[in-house]
Amino acid sequence: MNLEIEQVDMETEAPIVILNRNDAEDLGANPLDRVQISDNGQKIVGIVDITDELVEEGKLGVTDRLSYLEGEVELLLASRPESVKHIKEKLDDEELEKEDLEEIVKDINENRLNDVEMGAYVTGIYTNGLSLQETQHLTEAMTDIGDVIEWEDDILADKHSIGGVAGNRVTPIVVPIVAAAGIKIPKTSSRAITSPAGTADTMEVFADVDFSIEEIKELVEETNGCMVWGGSVNLSPVDDKIIRAEHPLSLDPEGQVIASVLSKKKSAGSTHSVIDIPYGEGSKVDNLSDARDLAKKFKRVGDHIDMEIECTITTGGEPIGRGIGPVMEARDVLQVLEGNGPEDLKLKSLRLVDIIFEMAGVEEEARDILESGEALEKFREIIEAQNGDPDIDTEDLELGEHRETVKAGRDGFVTHISNEMISDIARRAGAPKDLKAGIDLHRKVGAEVEEEEELFTVYAEREDKLEEAIELAEDTEAVRLRGKEASFVERV
Repeated sequence: MNLEIEQVDMETEAPIVILNRNDAEDLGANPLDRVQISDNGQKIVGIVDITDELVEEGKLGVTDRLSYLEGEVELLLASRPESVKHIKEKLDDEELEKEDLEEIVKDINENRLNDVEMGAYVTGIYTNGLSLQETQHLTEAMTDIGDVIEWEDDILADKHSIGGVAGNRVTPIVVPIVAAAGIKIPKTSSRAITSPAGTADTMEVFADVDFSIEEIKELVEETNGCMVWGGSVNLSPVDDKIIRAEHPLSLDPEGQVIASVLSKKKSAGSTHSVIDIPYGEGSKVDNLSDARDLAKKFKRVGDHIDMEIECTITTGGEPIGRGIGPVMEARDVLQVLEGNGPEDLKLKSLRLVDIIFEMAGVEEEARDILESGEALEKFREIIEAQNGDPDIDTEDLELGEHRETVKAGRDGFVTHISNEMISDIARRAGAPKDLKAGIDLHRKVGAEVEEEEELFTVYAEREDKLEEAIELAEDTEAVRLRGKEASFVERV
């Protein structure tokens, strides 16, 4: 069948092509089928969408992914990728071979799997898990499909948290301390997907985060460290595609988590990495036993890919720091580097650095570097190298002009602060897109409060978003209180 290309103003990651229903019937194509497009000797695979109105008969609508096509093309039905068979095998709880996982990763990278197939892949891994060997093979495949940064140094440090804890912005504190000790630490981080801020969102408050691989190498050679957005470089590129497939059902399969994290680290050239595994109510890992098991698996896969991995298991039942949202978290970071700031954020950062120092054979104390001001000086040096203002201080970090404080409805003790609910409220207020939106926590777990005392303040850049956030806060119990009488046992 020959059809005339028609450009459709639609952004898609997958190579979507749109057929008029009559042409689809003539071709024998159904939604999500694949077609082979022949254009001047070039053969391209597209994924079918069908419409009655968007394109006329005789036309082939192409979205921005295939916008380079023009003129008349030949269209044939194409077979589904071989990797779909392997996805079904995983759904049937069969163990996949190295070559099978390589085919799946290759097709994900080339956008050859449709949304249903991507969902099936994630479901199969979530339901039936990955063996240690499968996880090792998947990590290698995800690393090999993208670029790898090459370094001449024997030690390249890194840290990573598996996430799930609001406000846990330790990276911008860890990186300058490590860099000030003379250890190179090229940190690539993500933007927020389900949280009110990722490390890249917070760093963007201070400086640019989009850099090429060559620019990253120049930054690290100049300052020993960087904090950049991983999405701007082609390091383990299938990771973000898989995360998007996991997001609708909040699936986070253990084997996929390990492969995603370590493939990113290996791609960045890291040799020594500390992995933070928070556990507790509302965290990604429920209990200490599961956290220990996950740590062992991280270390074993790390050994397989020639990386030295240490894991720290931390309590994650409440947010770390005071601020939730890009500017709020940037404020906490700067305050800690200046010698103040939230104590829990500072202590956790120092603990992670001490582990890196132990791995790298560094005899300095992380606390000494922080308290001497060397870390702050290095942080400002990195900011300047990343085109930011090295003289920025906390007074420059403006918060959203619309704000409202949530207060305790009764006397009591704070027994739990929900990471998920606090994050949802901050996102409703506009974070992370609105950098100045977020939450300022006034109480931590264990604090005694009286009726009408402040629990947290919500900030927003727009009044309507503030109203939405406060409405959600009133409908949920983000901060759980227990009455004072429940905290005492009467002796008889």
